[in-house]
Amino acid sequence: MHYKKLGSTDIDISLICLGTMTFGEQNSYDEAAQQMDYAVDQGVNFFDAAEMYPVPPRAETQGDTERIIGRWLQARGKRDDLVIATKVSGRSLPGGDFDHLRQGPRLSREQIHTAIDGSLQRLQTDYVDLYQVHWPERITNFFGQLGYRHRDDDGIAIEETLSALGELVKAGKVRAIGISNETPWGLMEYLRISREKDLPRVQSIQNPYSLLNRSFELGLAEMAIREKAGLLAYSPLAFGMLSGKYAGGARPAGARLTLFERFSRYSNPQSEAATEAYVALARDAGLDPAQMALAFVNSRQFTSSNIIGATTMDQLRTNIASVDITLDRELLKNIEALHQQYPIPAP
Repeated sequence: MHYKKLGSTDIDISLICLGTMTFGEQNSYDEAAQQMDYAVDQGVNFFDAAEMYPVPPRAETQGDTERIIGRWLQARGKRDDLVIATKVSGRSLPGGDFDHLRQGPRLSREQIHTAIDGSLQRLQTDYVDLYQVHWPERITNFFGQLGYRHRDDDGIAIEETLSALGELVKAGKVRAIGISNETPWGLMEYLRISREKDLPRVQSIQNPYSLLNRSFELGLAEMAIREKAGLLAYSPLAFGMLSGKYAGGARPAGARLTLFERFSRYSNPQSEAATEAYVALARDAGLDPAQMALAFVNSRQFTSSNIIGATTMDQLRTNIASVDITLDRELLKNIEALHQQYPIPAP
């Protein structure tokens, strides 16, 4: 396994991060425990969760992912060997699914303190290594929106959110902070306020990034490198699309795009055409399509860690093994040619 520093901290994180949002929905405790055991055996030391997981978010299951991780941590006694990340939910989006969280989550000081205490209790730990803002309080272009349409209602100011996160760091409940689903302006605002108000600095940004969605490169890649706030890439297989398992419109039983219509942005006609091309390219090169897609994300200079999710052990083994694959110059050139042909089909 390869390791990188988390931002400018002294925390070492594995290049592969175990995503856990299936724990408690598609994966039982026993299945999740098997995944965590295997991941750790392969050198993965970084797990990513969120207070709203599992997905899809429902009042009946909210927090079950963290509970499963907490139960496993207690059973294995490996807490100090691992980097545990979780997230606080932002304001419910129009028509959002999150009103079961604190009667409507906000990124206010009071709610952030309430949220971390709930996460720590469920995780059965005194601290989290990385605490992330899951999405912005303000309404901006994330979760599949490329275009920006300005609205004057920003809600809770970033300064209040960052000040509250700083209190958690001082209290020893959080070691480092990060943001997620953010824009270049959002990252710069967090950095500006941390500098001017002597508050903790953002160490990472968790955004979608894959062969089907390279929007991160447009405004955030340079910032991630220059500001040492590296990418924690989520959906690196575009919800499994890039594995090729949905080829020809197939919908395997139990697969995420089969079960959950909310992720239809990954399966539009442009995404399907691009996926077909990338899968063919991988097979021509003698590579597993999923491993090629993950190896591409692993190879980016701005990537700090690649968050893989799996519902089966076979998927997990394949995904983790991507760290051992190096894409040659000719293959990278062919990937770029396909990117020019199919730019960002699944934002």
